[in-house]
Amino acid sequence: MSHHDEDHEVLGPTTTPGYKVGAAKTTDEYAQLDAEDESLARWKASLGIVAGAGGDTSRPKVEVLTMELHSDTMPAGKTIAFDLAQLRDESKDKKTLVIDKAITIKEDVDYNVCIKFRVNHGVISGVRYKQVVKRAGIPVDTLDQMLGSYPPNKEPYTKNFDTDHSPKGMLARSGKYSVTSVVVDDDKEVYAKFEWTFKLEKEWA
Repeated sequence: MSHHDEDHEVLGPTTTPGYKVGAAKTTDEYAQLDAEDESLARWKASLGIVAGAGGDTSRPKVEVLTMELHSDTMPAGKTIAFDLAQLRDESKDKKTLVIDKAITIKEDVDYNVCIKFRVNHGVISGVRYKQVVKRAGIPVDTLDQMLGSYPPNKEPYTKNFDTDHSPKGMLARSGKYSVTSVVVDDDKEVYAKFEWTFKLEKEWA
């Protein structure tokens, strides 16, 4: 299997044998489902799933705004964040965003990835954040996290993913790691794809 095929398998939609993805529904269609169930209607309304809340259809369905790395071991005031919205505006290739500057992650610490995104129209479900980490072209780690279901909203949503732990040792600190991250749904629609790199050091840079 080629590296390209491996990447597609890891970063593509997650499938379950025997499960068929249903047709995508609009916010109005979701609002009308089981409309006679008052408790369900109140629950959907609390999520913003109400008739007429179609959202801004002039923009992409989902916009991933930022990706951040968080760790309790970071010095006060230290932040690691990628402004994907700005990078998308400046990039000629809108399909795959490339973040040129490598970031530094401290070895042997807990950290987690966090993304902020906006749902402009429709209700999203089955959307996942997936990434593959490579070193010298060889996959060494993967991440597959569910975002959940969200209705359209002018305010961004924030999703913190499970904690990961960085490797340690001289071998781990030698060389850079390349990462490809995607936000993709069960219908194979890719909302964001970006490539970035990091290196491991004894301390946060």
